[in-house]
Amino acid sequence: MLLIAQNHLQLIVEVGLMLFVTMVFCLNLIPLSLSVVTFLSLFILGGFTLLFGADIFLLILSSSQAEFTHPFGPIALLGAVTALASLKVMKESGVDIRPLRRFVILFIVGITVFGGLMHRSFLLLWLLGLFLGYVIISKSFREKTILTGRRVMMFLGLALVGFVSLEVVARITGMTIFSPMLRMARIEQYSLTSIKTVLNNIQLIGHSGNASYWGAEGTAFAEGYVTLPMQLVLFFGLPFPMFFGVLVNQKDTIDYMLPGIFGYGFDFGILGLAGLMVFVLGTMIIGFKILTIYREKREKNNKKYLGKEVLLTGALAAFCAQSLIGVFAFNRTINGMALLTFIFIGALILANVVTLKSRS
Repeated sequence: MLLIAQNHLQLIVEVGLMLFVTMVFCLNLIPLSLSVVTFLSLFILGGFTLLFGADIFLLILSSSQAEFTHPFGPIALLGAVTALASLKVMKESGVDIRPLRRFVILFIVGITVFGGLMHRSFLLLWLLGLFLGYVIISKSFREKTILTGRRVMMFLGLALVGFVSLEVVARITGMTIFSPMLRMARIEQYSLTSIKTVLNNIQLIGHSGNASYWGAEGTAFAEGYVTLPMQLVLFFGLPFPMFFGVLVNQKDTIDYMLPGIFGYGFDFGILGLAGLMVFVLGTMIIGFKILTIYREKREKNNKKYLGKEVLLTGALAAFCAQSLIGVFAFNRTINGMALLTFIFIGALILANVVTLKSRS
């Protein structure tokens, strides 16, 4: 009975531990050579290009979509940065990467267009992740010019062009779902009330009972404002409170329009928010430390860890981007199915500790 989760937070922790153990076994048992990791990254890029393209096609055709960008955007980002890191390693080894580079650029452009049309938050995540990936790759290969004013302006310019293009498309087609201005108006509409709700009701553990959607019938802690996918909760038959049948705008003040620091703080309390920050910062610090060790082994002509190095590079870029957007911009980026992705990428990074120790 002790292993059966009693609330959403316990389920999140237990799933995280299971994913960590799974990643440890995968990294130790599966021979992740550079060629294997490169193939997997290209497969991921191609698959998500088609998936995001089909999703936006369905939206335009019938106003029905699955919104794959939220849960799977970080995975696509992991694949993109991993592929770019693989190309860098192969180029350093004297391999002609021009044919593969064309495919990678084509997939990146496709995901940028399709995913950006679907969600503005994904466009922020995607561009930020590619930028962070470039910085990590540059530093990992000891390039002299990691950042320049020209490159920073290029990324900012791409983001601006993307948002302006979306607004133009929304005005021409009359499909307001594409409009960044509409999203900003919704954030403005809900933000002040949302922040007041959180700040006035947050406690050390959970929140005030009268602030809950369920009122006195709620638990005032881990009530599902932050949760794993509902399908997963139902699969295990767990009797947790969930927002079934509730329109999203009745949950928006906590779940959608606020940064993750407010969403997690409200549902889990100040201690829960502290736990989130420890997980995020700890995973980043450990990940970059291991990446440094992998780089040192590569520079000593040890090619055993090349596949794991480029995979860790992609995972770090995706995790950092998802953390920054989720914690400081949109709670939805680290909630629901996206939370499962977030835990998966974090577990993938941390599992390198056991892999490195077992083979060193």
